[in-house]
Amino acid sequence: MIDIGANLTNRVFDSDRDAIMERAARAGVKACIVTGTCVRTSRAAAKLCDSDHTKTLWFTAGVHPHNAKQCNSGTIRALRELAAHPRCVAIGECGLDFNRDFSPRPIQEQWFHAQIDLAKELGKPLFLHCRDAEARFKAILGSGKVTGVVHCFTGRQEDLDAYLHAGLHIGITGWVADERRGQGLARLLPRIPADRLLIETDCPYLTPRTVPNGPRRNEPSLLPYVLAAVAKARSEAPETTAAQTTANARRLFGIT
Repeated sequence: MIDIGANLTNRVFDSDRDAIMERAARAGVKACIVTGTCVRTSRAAAKLCDSDHTKTLWFTAGVHPHNAKQCNSGTIRALRELAAHPRCVAIGECGLDFNRDFSPRPIQEQWFHAQIDLAKELGKPLFLHCRDAEARFKAILGSGKVTGVVHCFTGRQEDLDAYLHAGLHIGITGWVADERRGQGLARLLPRIPADRLLIETDCPYLTPRTVPNGPRRNEPSLLPYVLAAVAKARSEAPETTAAQTTANARRLFGIT
């Protein structure tokens, strides 16, 4: 399995990051993509990959919509430099978040456009975030001619269909394993073509509720619980889902 979204630069992992990666390997997680959410965390992700002797870590470089208000004239230049790192596989996390509006909406849109342009320039996929902003998100992407993944998808059927029509991949997290709020998502999973499906933990967030005595902190070793919920929703053997999502991640992100 490949965890396509892991916030491993988060400070909650500072005390035991090596042990976390050892547990992930034992759980069958062959690679993790470390999510960059601003220039600082993208640089931290690159540094983490530089220190990764097992060569199982990759990273994204981008600015999350929450952090868009921090962008300045040097932001895209910094992301372009980070994208030249051999283990940078995507631009993002970028997109729109109208749920919390931590950054003003026009500013979010400005820097979303800028990162789409950068991804096109560099020929890299996008690692995309959308929350309560589907209409503007789809309008900005347009017919797009972009590649990438809508990470942590929890939306409606019409949103899913639009993203698939645009050629995007769909990232599924432990949300699907939540019996309180994941039922609608589970019903949509059979609509995702096998070659567009990806799985992720989004750790340390969204711990699958199917984990026995589940910890508050999610981590890559819990990806099998996401896999199991996805496979169940799609009426597939977990081995089939694991093989397909791993192949998809390798193809989309160029992971060898």
